Amino acid sequence: MTGSRSKSIVIWAFVSTALVMLSAPTIVVLGASFTSGNIITFPPDGFSLQWYSKIAHATDLRQAFFRSLIVAAICTLVSIPVGTLAGIALAKYRVRFARSIQIYLLLPFTIPLIGSGIGMMLAFGQMGVLGKLWPVGIACSVINLPFMIWAVTASASNLSPDLELAAANCGAPPLQRFLYITLPAVLPGVITGSLLMFILALNEFLVSLLLVDARSVTLPVQIYNSIRSIITPDLAAISVVFIACAGIAIALLDHLVGLDIFLKSK
Repeated sequence: MTGSRSKSIVIWAFVSTALVMLSAPTIVVLGASFTSGNIITFPPDGFSLQWYSKIAHATDLRQAFFRSLIVAAICTLVSIPVGTLAGIALAKYRVRFARSIQIYLLLPFTIPLIGSGIGMMLAFGQMGVLGKLWPVGIACSVINLPFMIWAVTASASNLSPDLELAAANCGAPPLQRFLYITLPAVLPGVITGSLLMFILALNEFLVSLLLVDARSVTLPVQIYNSIRSIITPDLAAISVVFIACAGIAIALLDHLVGLDIFLKSK
C-alpha cells in the first residue's frame, strides 16, 4: 500500500510539474495583456482592457488578421479533398510503396522548415505570384498535410469493408458507395484534420514571412514586425486572441467528434 501511494505521489508530482510548465507562458501572457501600464510586465501593473480595445480599432492588425483567415481558409479547402482521398487510399487499399509514402509524410517534420520555405519561395517566385495570399495557403497545406492524412486514416481504418461489399452486392455504383458509406465513416477524421489545418495555417509564421510582402502581411508576420522595435501589451492581447481561437477550435473538435479521434491520428 505504501509503495502504491508513493508511486501515485511521484506520478502526480510529474503531472503537476508538466501542467505548470505548459500553462505558465499562457498565464504570463494573459496577465500581461490586462496591464494598465504602457510596458508589458508580469504581474500586471493594474487592470485594464485598453489593449484589447486598441487592437480592435487597429486597422493594420485587423487587416492582417483577415489575411490570416483567408490563408487558413485556402489551406483548409485545399487539404480537405487531397488529405481525405489520400488517407482513404492508404487505409483501405494496398498502395504500392505505402511504407515509403508513410516515411515521406514525415519529411515536413524532419527537414528544417526554413528549407521548405525557401524552396517554395523560389518556386512561387518563378511563377511570379510572390506577395499573393493563395500561395501562402497552398504552402501551409503542403507542410501540414500529413496531419490531415493521419486524421482521415485513423477514421478510415475503422471502416468495415463488408459495408461497401454489401452495398456493391445491392447494385450501388462506386460513387454512391463513396458518398453514402465511406465519406460518412471518415467524416470525424475529416473534421479533425480540417480544424487542425485551419489553426496551423492561422498561426504559420516562417512560411508566411518568406512568401508575403509589405502589402500582404499576415498577423504572425505583423506581430513579428512589431516586436522588432518594442514589445507592448497590445501584442500580449493579440497572443491571447490566438490562444482563444485555438481553445475554441479544441472545444469545437471535442463537441463534434471527440478528442479521442484527434489523439488516435497522432
